[in-house]
Amino acid sequence: MNFHLQFPITPFPEKIKYSQPFLFLGSCFAENIGETMQDYKFNVKINPHGVLYNPLSITVALRRYMENKEMQENDLFFANDCWNSWEHHSRFSNISKQDCLEEINQNISTTHEDLKKVEWLFITFGSAFVYKRKDTGGLVGNCHKIPQKEFTKHLLTTNEIIVDYNNLIKEVHLINPKLKIVFTISPVRYMRDGALENTRSKARLVEAVHELVDIHANAFYFPAYELVIDDLRDYRFYKTDLVHPNEQAIEYVFEKLMTASFDEETKSLFEKIKELKAAASHRPFNSTTASHKKFKATYLDRCIQLKEKFPYLDLSDEVKRFGV
Repeated sequence: MNFHLQFPITPFPEKIKYSQPFLFLGSCFAENIGETMQDYKFNVKINPHGVLYNPLSITVALRRYMENKEMQENDLFFANDCWNSWEHHSRFSNISKQDCLEEINQNISTTHEDLKKVEWLFITFGSAFVYKRKDTGGLVGNCHKIPQKEFTKHLLTTNEIIVDYNNLIKEVHLINPKLKIVFTISPVRYMRDGALENTRSKARLVEAVHELVDIHANAFYFPAYELVIDDLRDYRFYKTDLVHPNEQAIEYVFEKLMTASFDEETKSLFEKIKELKAAASHRPFNSTTASHKKFKATYLDRCIQLKEKFPYLDLSDEVKRFGV
């Protein structure tokens, strides 16, 4: 008897290579997968605006990177004892206005350059709900705990998302023609919107993404949402809040991504990096024994060999760990 429903995932027509640079944008699930890849030595940049949930706020961020458009002092506002940006996550908030602005603009500048070289852009949509300021009508990426009465809430239509991203995809490929875009939908359930509202939101995101992938040959869909909701389909794979996928779920989704999208050399190298990381985390009872010194020398030699063969790998932490 089979108690686990699995479904086939269409392999990517183009494969991911270890040597390629990546940019992850979107919800906290984009950070989960991006950080996993970062941990295994992929060249990954994650959310230069911080976590963003709705599709339109992600396009606002991307257009800033494309245009290298810095924010100005009057773009910031003061609340909760900090300077904040309506476009950015609260991790950029700062008691110093100047420090807040400098960090934001440094990220915009570096991502502008990165975007010219990135080969894979992962975009994770979290919610189709957007918030706009009542005083200006401006789109808000993060409400920064400002009372909800200050905003209007709107559920994007599928067409609004498609139109915005049709234009965006064309614009970004003028800057970087080799860029491949992978869309995912976050399996995080935004229950603060309500259970029915969350379902409506996810449905619009899924439909919009599939329309975009059908239109654009260089855009792909990876079913992270379906893997958690329909494949794992169990609260054992959620954190205690019963909303966010736990480490087991994230690892499962990453394994499925690896199977669908990594080329064979990348899969092989991933296993070697995984072994190095496991060895580096080993804590001996006695670090002065001859056997432990031999263990360290063996893995230091493996690090050196991998670095010689794959010079783009950053193994500095492992070399330090295994060094005498």
